Amino acid sequence: MGPGPFGTHGPGARAARHSCEYAHMSHPAGMDRIYELQADVLKTLASPRRLEILHRLAEGPLEVGRLAEQLGISQPNASQHLAVMRAAGVVEAERDGREVRYRLADPDVLVACETMRCVLLRRLDRLADLSERSSTAGAPEARPPLAPAPVNV
Repeated sequence: MGPGPFGTHGPGARAARHSCEYAHMSHPAGMDRIYELQADVLKTLASPRRLEILHRLAEGPLEVGRLAEQLGISQPNASQHLAVMRAAGVVEAERDGREVRYRLADPDVLVACETMRCVLLRRLDRLADLSERSSTAGAPEARPPLAPAPVNV
């Protein structure tokens, strides 16, 4: 990504400096603040219910009541989850009269979750392969043939 339409300074440059292209850079003065923010978001998403909410909101903005209905939970429970997600910057709220509609603050959060899901699926596949290999290693057909038993005549 280049410096943006305003050279190395201005709004375009700020966006470039905060792109994922620069995520590997750290500050020499200790732990970068971004690690703390990342940990906060990951703690927020460490709830299966919140991951489910994230996937529902990926389909489009929803009112709290409708989201609660789709998830089969109470509206206060959905509101609590959304409040935590909003505090972490994962979702944003928009008031429409008496209703509050929630949406993803940045769709790339879902990309990050899908990446982790793929990592976990590959891990499960590897574990299943290991399990299968270890169970077939002990199976009779996988063992070397035994010497034939003597025949009594």
